[in-house]
Amino acid sequence: MRELTYTGRRAVEWREAPDPALRSDQEAIVMPVAATSCDVDSAILAGHGFIDPPFALGHECVARVVGTGDAVTSVSPGDLVVVPWSINCGTCDHCRAGLTAHCTAVPHMAMYGAPIGGSWGGLFSDLVRVPWADAMLVPLPAGLDPVAMASASDNWSLSWRLVAPHLRNRPGARVLVVARGSIGLYVCDIARALGASDVLYVDPDAGHRRLAESFGARTAEAIEPVRHGFDLAVEATGRVDQLALAVKCLTPEGICESAGNHFRPGELPLLDMYLTAVTLRIARDNVRNHIPDALDLARSGDVDPARVVSDVFDWEQLPEALPEKHLKPVFVRKDG
Repeated sequence: MRELTYTGRRAVEWREAPDPALRSDQEAIVMPVAATSCDVDSAILAGHGFIDPPFALGHECVARVVGTGDAVTSVSPGDLVVVPWSINCGTCDHCRAGLTAHCTAVPHMAMYGAPIGGSWGGLFSDLVRVPWADAMLVPLPAGLDPVAMASASDNWSLSWRLVAPHLRNRPGARVLVVARGSIGLYVCDIARALGASDVLYVDPDAGHRRLAESFGARTAEAIEPVRHGFDLAVEATGRVDQLALAVKCLTPEGICESAGNHFRPGELPLLDMYLTAVTLRIARDNVRNHIPDALDLARSGDVDPARVVSDVFDWEQLPEALPEKHLKPVFVRKDG
């Protein structure tokens, strides 16, 4: 089989690898049929990552199950499934507590798409081994388009987690979104659907702003800090100055969720944060727990994640098209 391998800045190529085989009766082999780049993949491709190439890329996809071990009961060959980005067993203390990105059965931060916590391959591969199929794989509900939901492995479900629990606790909250990619746009769609009274989306990209407006958000190319302006802020830029802007805009006891990948150091306004008593979470998400809820929201029809998909390419176009700048490209297998 082939793995799409990151080899350097704006460079990927197919490399041959052995076909994955089942190593236990709890495992599955899946074939990605609709895979997309995460916002962090865009940073890696631009040369801003912290891991030296080469490595297999990709950690967001809907896949078709092609084989299962005898102990697997939740999925069967032929099923369409969401493959979460992190490797988790489902039974250790951390997994039972919902901390699936910190599973103690594997090395810390074991994941697809980067050699962190071992080498698990990437979801831009022809075939992928899933070590604990019942714990990891989530069947795609009937009626949901694999192309629209290719990001449910990470960015779509993460976006649900960034706002949905807070809006449940703070109905009608005012939401600030400072972003540069798909996460911020998903957040705009979800926040308005779940009852935010105001959503302001800040992004220098005019095309992104137009899409945010179609989700009912107000938009701006840039803003100065708005004192006590928002109950919830979501930062998804990877820039510490933009994270600082977000926390300066919060109301007392406001909450900031940072989904940016901060590869570079910077300073935060800690005194302002102290005086306002803000809560800041910077987290790589335990996404497996949120995938079913995020899929339920997508199935409700109140949101439209398909609008964030910027391009649909054939699977064979991955080496040429992935390094180009696209908001949210999805790569589809014709034989899937």
